[in-house]
Amino acid sequence: MSKRTIPALLMTIGFAVLAGCSTPSVITLNDGREIQTVDKPKFDEESGFYEFEQLDGKRATINKDQVQTVKEL
Repeated sequence: MSKRTIPALLMTIGFAVLAGCSTPSVITLNDGREIQTVDKPKFDEESGFYEFEQLDGKRATINKDQVQTVKEL
């Protein structure tokens, strides 16, 4: 094995592990709209908002009063 093979292999394994950690979810709002997220939304009790990353990579928040359900895909 060359000196480049081992680091490349370790990086590939690392990316595979990180990809396996994300949990795509769907947030259903009270008005029936659905928002797909890259990862599981985190609830901030202090502010009362769910924080999540949208499919386009943008971070977003939504008030818990607007959320009907949060389901993992």
